[in-house]
Amino acid sequence: MLDKEGIMEIVTSWERRASLQATRSLIIRQLNRRVGQLSDTITSQIENLPIQQLEALGEALFDFTNLADLEIWLEVNH
Repeated sequence: MLDKEGIMEIVTSWERRASLQATRSLIIRQLNRRVGQLSDTITSQIENLPIQQLEALGEALFDFTNLADLEIWLEVNH
């Protein structure tokens, strides 16, 4: 049986994962709107970015004007 502290660790871990997934989902939606529909390959690359790079992408996407800008960013930052 888990104690209260153990339960809180599990809940906190789930919350972090949910927050990270929500961030990824939002950035992918914004990119789809900004540069057009993303391929499965690009979506997969974004889903595998560590949080620091994901946050940087979230800021950089406002400077993108086309899909090539995103592809270059991923190549340089991946």
